[in-house]
Amino acid sequence: MNQPSATNRNRNLPPAMGAGRGGGPFGGRPHLAGLGKVEKARDFKGALRKLLEYLGEYRLWVIFVIGMALTSTALMIFGPKVLGMATTKLFEGVIAQMSGQGSIDFAAIRRFLLITLGLYGISSILNFWQGWVMTDIALKITYRLRKDVMHKIQRLPFGYFDRTTHGEVLSYLTNDVDTINQTLNQSLTQIITSLTTVLGVLVMMLSINWIMTLVALIMVPLSFLLVMVIIRNSQRYFSQQQDELGHVNGHVEESFSAHQVIKIFNGEQKSLSKFDVLNNRLYDAAWKAQFFSGVMMPLMAFMGNLGFVAVTILGGWLAVRRVIAVGDIQAFIQYVRMFTQPITQIATISNVLQQTAAAAERVFDFLAQAEEPEDTQKAMPLREVRGDVEFRDVYFGYQPDQMVIRGFSAKIQAGQKVAIVGPTGAGKTTLVKLLMRFYDVDRGAILIDGVDIRQFPRGDLRCLFGMVLQDAWLFNGTIMENIRYGYPAASDAEVIQAAQAANIDHFIRTLSEGYEMVLNEEVTNLSQGQKQLMTIARAILIQPQMLILDEATSSVDTHTELLIQAAMEKMMQGRTSFIIAHRLSTIRNADLILVIKDGNVVEQGDHEALLQRNGFYAELYRSQFEPLPEAV
Repeated sequence: MNQPSATNRNRNLPPAMGAGRGGGPFGGRPHLAGLGKVEKARDFKGALRKLLEYLGEYRLWVIFVIGMALTSTALMIFGPKVLGMATTKLFEGVIAQMSGQGSIDFAAIRRFLLITLGLYGISSILNFWQGWVMTDIALKITYRLRKDVMHKIQRLPFGYFDRTTHGEVLSYLTNDVDTINQTLNQSLTQIITSLTTVLGVLVMMLSINWIMTLVALIMVPLSFLLVMVIIRNSQRYFSQQQDELGHVNGHVEESFSAHQVIKIFNGEQKSLSKFDVLNNRLYDAAWKAQFFSGVMMPLMAFMGNLGFVAVTILGGWLAVRRVIAVGDIQAFIQYVRMFTQPITQIATISNVLQQTAAAAERVFDFLAQAEEPEDTQKAMPLREVRGDVEFRDVYFGYQPDQMVIRGFSAKIQAGQKVAIVGPTGAGKTTLVKLLMRFYDVDRGAILIDGVDIRQFPRGDLRCLFGMVLQDAWLFNGTIMENIRYGYPAASDAEVIQAAQAANIDHFIRTLSEGYEMVLNEEVTNLSQGQKQLMTIARAILIQPQMLILDEATSSVDTHTELLIQAAMEKMMQGRTSFIIAHRLSTIRNADLILVIKDGNVVEQGDHEALLQRNGFYAELYRSQFEPLPEAV
């Protein structure tokens, strides 16, 4: 095949591919979850300050949104007062008409109603507009955060992922960023409107009558005292409900993932019995939690109705004494309805802000993680690389006090086929990771053609290698796209030739859609051996200067293994190759065998020489062919 070099091919890779309300006048049902125990940030102010830095780019729009929120709320607050004037005008007109001293002034009433309609209409438009703008700002910020997190993932050293679970990293992109998005989109303007509503309504209530205001305010602490008493008793049931739900979900997931094992060992009844126990415990906790949650609304409605009755009776008495107008009573009742809802919202938002600060802190802590050291300028053009490799007194440990490789030295000539063997945990795969600069050595050096690999940019260095791992990785896409992953510019004919060389072409053609068949996300529509063959075809396609095969044939049958070995032998001609193998029969023809034990090369040579030495290699080799001792 007339193909470009591996260096030029891998440069074609995209960057990401580098290897209600209701119940009474005192508001609706409170949000128990929002008032419960939440995760709090260690540095609340620091997390919010960093988040505000992201908002800095949109500060003018944020100020504009705040202005619209304040104006919208102010207009909404004046609405009941104007409507009360219309009610007073109507009442006075009815009284005058009944006494024969006048008539109803419909023109004035119409004017007040139109003003009220205008106030509510403009308020709604401003509210819609500020919501639209804030949604746009929130989505742009979360878009930037996700982009920053994704780029950070590409720049982090492999050691970070050794000590951090994949689920935790994924949560930065999903749960934490979504929490920030929801707060920016909803809670930020809600804080402004809630505070404005509480203060504005309180002023309007006092302007109508301070005695009625005092009566209304007395009901607020009584209502919240009732809420806190119920929450204190209900929160443990909500926590217990979440715990039990986790147990049920865990058991169900475990049962599905081990469904075949359960069937084989007749464990269905045992699984069902355990599920019944967990489900009953979840039912008990959920019933108690939902009971307290359900009783909250009627109790709050009862307290609200008590306040409503008190305010109405007092307002009627004051109206009879001509202290206030009838319309003021109607306006005051509306203000009572408007007063308590934002108080509940503020209490809820305070906890939401704590959750948001915690989420932001997690994201910003992740973005502050130490990255891989900057690449240096390459010391020599890659086209001049021959393939001589030297490990010079290499020391390395995943933990500084626990060395995995100790004083490892070896010289490999260009074009040699090098096998790396040894027991599990000896450091075989670690050597390959060091060679690819997934990690840098602690002491010593690794050289290619006499040049320390730390002098090469990582991307250019990795372009030299084709790598086939024991764990085959494929993605959700067509077979053609998966094989072409390392060389996006390859033609269909080149992909097919690589598949033929890896002995996977015949199988692919038996599929209904052939090379255009789409692999599912879990790649369960291929066997492990077929996936392995496909990754081998991917490595063959890029025609690299050097090869790394980490148990590349471990998941295929013996016959297919022989076919693959023949294809790999042809591909390895003239290329420096590193082969990690446990089946020693597969590396008999290696030019050099490095026998590693406890991070050190204890023996090296070819197959025959190592057998004649009758050392550790010979012991490993014989152990694969001698029968196991009989059990006592």
